[in-house]
Amino acid sequence: MTLPLSRTILHFRHVLLVLSVAMPMLSTCSSQDSKCEFKAIFNFGDSNSDTGGFWAAFPAQSGPFGITFFKKPTGRATDGRVILDFLGSDYRHGANFATLASTVLLPNTSLFVTGISPFSLAIQLNQMKEFKAKVVEYHSTNQKGLTKLPSPAIFGKSLYTFYIGQNDFTSNLKANGIEGVKQYLPQVVSQIAGTIKELYGLGGRTFFVLNLAPVGCYPALLVQLPHDTSDLDEFGCLISYNNAVVDYNSMLKEALSRTRRDLPDASLIHVDTHAVLLQLFQDPTSHGLRYGTRACCGYGGGKYNFHPEVYCGNSKVMNGSKVTAMACKDPNNYVSWDGIHATEAANKLTTLAILNGSYFDPPFPLHSLCYLHPIG
Repeated sequence: MTLPLSRTILHFRHVLLVLSVAMPMLSTCSSQDSKCEFKAIFNFGDSNSDTGGFWAAFPAQSGPFGITFFKKPTGRATDGRVILDFLGSDYRHGANFATLASTVLLPNTSLFVTGISPFSLAIQLNQMKEFKAKVVEYHSTNQKGLTKLPSPAIFGKSLYTFYIGQNDFTSNLKANGIEGVKQYLPQVVSQIAGTIKELYGLGGRTFFVLNLAPVGCYPALLVQLPHDTSDLDEFGCLISYNNAVVDYNSMLKEALSRTRRDLPDASLIHVDTHAVLLQLFQDPTSHGLRYGTRACCGYGGGKYNFHPEVYCGNSKVMNGSKVTAMACKDPNNYVSWDGIHATEAANKLTTLAILNGSYFDPPFPLHSLCYLHPIG
């Protein structure tokens, strides 16, 4: 059997709404103590939820990625697991189409600089369409032995998750600034809403859309983007950039509200990841962490421990000497792993906060629909 870009999709045996990196999990296991109304999860996203897609397509990742949980690089852009993490080895409970550096809008336009993945949201949607077509085809022809494929009925009983848009926001900030980026953010929101409608046409009825994180607190942006001290808040984050994120998130929330009116029998849930991560960046010690706007894995030390020319795990000759961006010994004390992505510790805290339901809009009875239990 041939699936579209099958190496770029990490399939999984148990449905992990991980929104769960490590602690709670949404399970469709057959054990008697498990129940879940959702039979699968299909995820669309970027490096914040990529569990190996990009590096399966373009093998190159090296350490120290993965050191906390997997003890080796596994295609995740962090030291362990990510907010939406999919484990296992088959398609019966969904698929993860997310890839590192993906954007909502097509990357082959003048809007984007280099370094953007070709697997935009439109491509990920096409992968999903082809996946469903293959499932229907093989079941209609009574193929035998395809134990790793779901039933065609699963698409109406699945949870569809989105954690994408960060690269649309950040990829061109340095070149065009906030005002330049703001001009095309309505297109980003419109594309997400349009994708939801297309998935609705494929049978989807429940959608979780995670909003944009406070990128103004990212060490990488604090180092690379021009600003003066008057643009830093009391927590050391960029005020103007975080305000722009708030504007985008409000735009996204309103678009979901409009789309909800168009799809009255669907559940469209806005998940406020931003609020959780902002708390971690602003007050890490209250959540058992130590460092907010300082990267664990980086080079240069100092306030941010980030150098734009020596990314996490890489080496370079500078001033006649070879330097390497190395990981800290205690990533569990950091919010930021590499200046851009969260550590597993931060992802765990974000997961726990989201799964308690208080960051869903409108409220959604996840706990009554699915049994959540710790996975360590």
